[in-house]
Amino acid sequence: MPAVFINCVVILLCSTLGLLLKRRLPKRLLDALMEAMGLCVMVIGISGAVATENMLCVLVCLVVGTVIGTLINIEKRLDSLGEFLRRRFEGKGDGESSFTQGFVGASLVFCVGAMALVGSLQAGLEGDWSVLLSKSVIDGVTAVSFTAAMGVGVLFSVLPVLLYEGGIVLLSGALSGVLSTLVIGEMSAVGGVLILALGINMLGMRKQPLPAGNMLPAIFLPPVYLALLGNLA
Repeated sequence: MPAVFINCVVILLCSTLGLLLKRRLPKRLLDALMEAMGLCVMVIGISGAVATENMLCVLVCLVVGTVIGTLINIEKRLDSLGEFLRRRFEGKGDGESSFTQGFVGASLVFCVGAMALVGSLQAGLEGDWSVLLSKSVIDGVTAVSFTAAMGVGVLFSVLPVLLYEGGIVLLSGALSGVLSTLVIGEMSAVGGVLILALGINMLGMRKQPLPAGNMLPAIFLPPVYLALLGNLA
């Protein structure tokens, strides 16, 4: 758990630094920074998605996961959580849209990916902090940029990071027999598609943002797919 706490502290400190920079940067520069971050997020998403060794697994998991997430309406629940946090801690700051975009977007970027999953497993099983510490450096740089562009909502992404990484560390013994290298790779590939959707939203490429939140269940379906259907694909 210490490595998880370090990751969270780095995100908090760097998000605070981003807020200080935000107040000193002109809107034109912040808009340019937002576009640059959107492009970077798209590159991260594409690099993760193309790493798949089983495209059918990614496709099936995305379809089934999106159906589940849409029926549960995860996107609306995330928006409601973001709005609650905004009202509770920010007041009339950046506005609902900016706060929620920062909270949801940063949470996806920090939690979805091989480093969060593998690093948490290594920390829990082997006491090896190296991957999570490396991730902390990357998250710190990202937090500064994201917060400067999208505001204080990014700071609250530390909550899902703590729950996600901390949960994996605590459950690592049980998960070690389920999450093989292949499974982790396919989970990361599905996550890459979600991060790509986030980048599209950040760049405003659609009038209606892609409901990336409703796709979240897809990340957890590759173990099921590979266990039940992998041999048939």
